[in-house]
Amino acid sequence: MNTNATPSSSNRHMSDFIPAAKAIKVDTRGAIILNQESPQTKDSRAIYLPNYIEPVSHIAVDIGGSLAKVVYFTRSPQPPASPSLIPSYDSTSSEGSPLHTPEEQSTPPHWPPTGPKFSGALTPLVLNETQQVHSQSLLFRDPFLGDELLRRASLQHFPGGTLTFERFETDNIDECVEFIQKLIETSAEVNGVSVAEMKEGVKIMATGGGAHKFYELFSETLGVEVLREDEMECLITGLKFLTLIPNEVYHFSDHLIDSLSSADAANGVYERPSPNPPQYQVTFEDKPKPQLPCLLVNIGSGVSIIKVDADGKYERVSGTSLGGGTLWGLLSLLTPATTFDEMLELSEKGDNSTVDMLVGDIYGQDYTKMGLKSTMIASSFGKVFKKGGKKTTFSPEDISKSLLYAVSNNIGQIAYMNAEKYGLERIYFGGCFIRGHSATITTLSYAIRFWSKGTKKAMFLRHEGFLGSIGAWIKNLEMEDN
Repeated sequence: MNTNATPSSSNRHMSDFIPAAKAIKVDTRGAIILNQESPQTKDSRAIYLPNYIEPVSHIAVDIGGSLAKVVYFTRSPQPPASPSLIPSYDSTSSEGSPLHTPEEQSTPPHWPPTGPKFSGALTPLVLNETQQVHSQSLLFRDPFLGDELLRRASLQHFPGGTLTFERFETDNIDECVEFIQKLIETSAEVNGVSVAEMKEGVKIMATGGGAHKFYELFSETLGVEVLREDEMECLITGLKFLTLIPNEVYHFSDHLIDSLSSADAANGVYERPSPNPPQYQVTFEDKPKPQLPCLLVNIGSGVSIIKVDADGKYERVSGTSLGGGTLWGLLSLLTPATTFDEMLELSEKGDNSTVDMLVGDIYGQDYTKMGLKSTMIASSFGKVFKKGGKKTTFSPEDISKSLLYAVSNNIGQIAYMNAEKYGLERIYFGGCFIRGHSATITTLSYAIRFWSKGTKKAMFLRHEGFLGSIGAWIKNLEMEDN
């Protein structure tokens, strides 16, 4: 098929709306981020793409040291009635600083559906017209599908589709494989073909370190083609895609940044990052555009810092081993929490000042000459060690808050130094470490704001943990195009 051929005048108008499958790029016009179904899905809401109409059947998986992230695209009957603009489920941090959004729409009672997880189906290129009609008749069984399918049936495609996100612990990688197997089987039923026929049109696009470690597990268990993609390239590809989704990118703003022209700011007086930051609000990028050059700080088990040039070229310029794995590992040793969500819940209730040594503990007041407030952390965990051997018991909540601040502040400062070195103003934070958690976002934002004197901005993504898997999904479409 010659994808570069010019359409004839008789079919030019159709090609504008239904381009050939192998020539299409993902159309993000009108993209909608759907409401979360539960607190656990706050950073993995599906994205509805109303103008992407071509069949696609591959599944992308990014397997890191701690988590495996899955992205796949299914046909959807009609767009949901209500998008979501809420970046974080925990609307109030322990400091009592609520996260406000520019618009909070109510969720209609019929959305999201409470039925089976698979509400759509993968649509492989091997399906012919007859099979598509059969698949539509099967989908009519779903009470959540409307008459829009009947109206669209003659066009041989559904009106757009949904990019869906799932997450599994890497230690339980078999659950991820089982999920993909069920997705393929469900799609085969909906499309009216055998599982073997369905697998002929399915590919697994794998990235991350686990793409190599678990290659045989995925290939042999699922019986489909598995392609391995470069991890860093997928991260950048995913970043470039997500920054084009309306209301995907957001940042925390405070009155200090807005008042950089004030007398104190002009004199170089900036409040240090502290446990009690000023009020924050959320600002969304509702009219997205490419944001290059930039610095990408991907926080997974460890941290990779990647410089991205204006032309999209990238280079890993720094990193640190003190990342999400450090936080999870130490909190597993020091607290009864067994999951990352439990650890975040503990930190929300904690008071780090019982564990950390603050400037006020040393000076008894602010150190005004150096611009250090009494609430600034002088030494993380500095109150734990006591001379004379007397042991003090600290609550799991306070330990969690202290360690979260320690890891986040360290990452924020390293990110700033690299942004300063390469003259970059925009710093994107990605990776499953963040999880839309207000205290983490606040700490990273505060560190970047302070160290840069307001000249650099910490940017966040609502699907921050899925950059690699989204990039792998996009890369397969580019391969088909080539």
